[in-house]
Amino acid sequence: MAGRTGDAMGIVYVKGDATAPRGKGVKMIVHVCNDLGGWGKGFVLAVSRRWPEPERAYRRWHRERARNDFGLGAAQFVPVADHLWVANLVGQRGIRTGSKGVPVRYEAIAAGLGRVADKALELGASVHMPRIGCGLAGGRWSRVEPLISARLVRRGVAVTVYDQTDDRTDDRGEAH
Repeated sequence: MAGRTGDAMGIVYVKGDATAPRGKGVKMIVHVCNDLGGWGKGFVLAVSRRWPEPERAYRRWHRERARNDFGLGAAQFVPVADHLWVANLVGQRGIRTGSKGVPVRYEAIAAGLGRVADKALELGASVHMPRIGCGLAGGRWSRVEPLISARLVRRGVAVTVYDQTDDRTDDRGEAH
């Protein structure tokens, strides 16, 4: 599966760790955050193990939200190394599935991916991510993948999606 281009109009799927993006040039790692300021489960733990800056920036962004653009659909870009950025994309309402369904908000992911595309094009960056919105946020990859194609790939941004080493995944992108 390494290096395989999916049927999704130019998204490349590889096995591996999205916090160790492959390739040359400027790279941006994108992940989905909630709108509560919570950071402590899922992919963010892998991000925090490598770099403290994205968590600190996200928590400050949330704490100062009355004076900034924090909210569903927003994206924050944090440089973590030479030619490497992390994008904190707010695409999840809350943290639990409840009467209003799963936390993922597809419209917020779409809006945030538009902002990611703008920044990636500005930086000349490729975009790297796990199957965003499909873990704790409860989303379905069949809904997220077309958003990535429309907002990033069609604008000429190279996208690589990283799957864990188990290549058996369900529609939500979660390994069995």
